[in-house]
Amino acid sequence: MRYRGPSLDELHENYAKRHRIDEAAPIRSTHEVVIDAPAERVWALLANPAGWSAFDPAIHDVRIAGEGDVTVDTRFTWVNGRTSIASRFAVVEPLREITWTGSAMGSRAAHRHVITTREDGTTLLRTEESMAGTLLGLFYNSAKLHTELTRWLGSIKTAAEPRVTAI
Repeated sequence: MRYRGPSLDELHENYAKRHRIDEAAPIRSTHEVVIDAPAERVWALLANPAGWSAFDPAIHDVRIAGEGDVTVDTRFTWVNGRTSIASRFAVVEPLREITWTGSAMGSRAAHRHVITTREDGTTLLRTEESMAGTLLGLFYNSAKLHTELTRWLGSIKTAAEPRVTAI
């Protein structure tokens, strides 16, 4: 409960930019989903934070600094539910990985998304996140994070997959 983890700058530079989360963080989770859509469609959703609310209504008020480009070190703010989050992109590798760090209410997080094209044309989307903060464990835990990651990937899957219409 007292683990604070690395500073936000250290988490960003020495963890997220190196394709990893804080494995020592008390709150961690991973989840993956197979999406019946090409990696390009999955990437287009992830790399457009301003459009996240179109498939995940819990997310709103996304603001990207500068020209609004999703590039390494670009800062953005957003609200997830009732939590305002200040974030910064750490890895932006089109069709392969997008990772950001963020802070909210004294906590710090690293959130990775790894995209893998499968032989059958589907896409495997894997996410992992770590969170740390002095008192974070009093009101948040790995089970709650896992529920959020499952919901998040489910919303991406629904948005990316082609819709079948009944005749």
